[in-house]
Amino acid sequence: MGVVVRDTRSLSPAAQEDLRRRVVAAVKAGMSQAAAARAFQVAPKTVWRWVDAFDRQGNRALNARRRGRRANEQKALTPRQQARVRRAIIHKCPDQLALPGLVWTRAQVRQLIRAWFGMELSLVTVGKYLRSWGLSPQKPVRRAYEQNPQAVTEWLQVTYPAIAAQAKRDKAIILWLDQTGLRSDAAVGTTWAPVGQTPVVAKTGRRFGVNVMAAISNKGELYFTCYHGSFTGDVLLGFLTRLTRHLDRKIHLIVDGHSVHHRIMVRDWLAERTDDIEMHFLPGYAPELNPVELLNHDVKHHVAQANPATPADLATAASRHLRRRQNQPATVKAFFGKPEVRYAAE
Repeated sequence: MGVVVRDTRSLSPAAQEDLRRRVVAAVKAGMSQAAAARAFQVAPKTVWRWVDAFDRQGNRALNARRRGRRANEQKALTPRQQARVRRAIIHKCPDQLALPGLVWTRAQVRQLIRAWFGMELSLVTVGKYLRSWGLSPQKPVRRAYEQNPQAVTEWLQVTYPAIAAQAKRDKAIILWLDQTGLRSDAAVGTTWAPVGQTPVVAKTGRRFGVNVMAAISNKGELYFTCYHGSFTGDVLLGFLTRLTRHLDRKIHLIVDGHSVHHRIMVRDWLAERTDDIEMHFLPGYAPELNPVELLNHDVKHHVAQANPATPADLATAASRHLRRRQNQPATVKAFFGKPEVRYAAE
């Protein structure tokens, strides 16, 4: 037969304290906790909690507690306070407001609210506010301190629109190009496993790598090459030679500021083929403007899952995945839907 439990929340603090003391006294006098729960009509778990608290802290653990909010607690932020905090989160980093760190967490926001308004809010309440303000936890885009915001603005508002207009007049294709390295010891990502039991994935102890160079268009076209060794002018020109032979239209190629892209041999090669290809440079320290960065992340994620055991396996896995993406133009086009590269989507 179950224990009949009464609701003690309606009792005064003094009556609740008296009940706690009588229950604990009965248990200490020899009554079992189960019998005490039945006799005083409280939950067995509650009896255990009171007795445990008494054993650890003595009589003061059973004292009446003051009801209501603490002196510095407030029921809710006012609309004006909410707007102020939201603006700070969107337009500032924590370190700009004398808080530690570069990213906003619920704890950081709670600390800001405490500093500005003297209010103590729980992390759960802070999270509810953040979502009600249309915010969500997101992985930030890394941006170099050396980046020149003026150069980025000029690229977005002047330089790239001019390239797009020229490509349209030339009936040319715009391709974004980038290189990345793949390593055998890259993280394999996540896998499903029983709770509390960290899974083990066998990996080779050898370290090796392969490099990938890829060019994509906002129409979903993808061209790539895999190579071993360093990225050199010969590697770049070999890829561009194949690219110009394959395509029957002029290429406007957008690249970053890698030193190889500025080599004299590359400039001379381009100067002899102005009808076939023209190279344009992204602003310095602005990789987030290059949609191929998103393809690079995609390749690394999927190749790591393949768990390659040899350099040949690694190159094969990279090529296989990139060929799959070549047959999925919609997926390649989707890379241009990310906020940082949406400027290049049309």
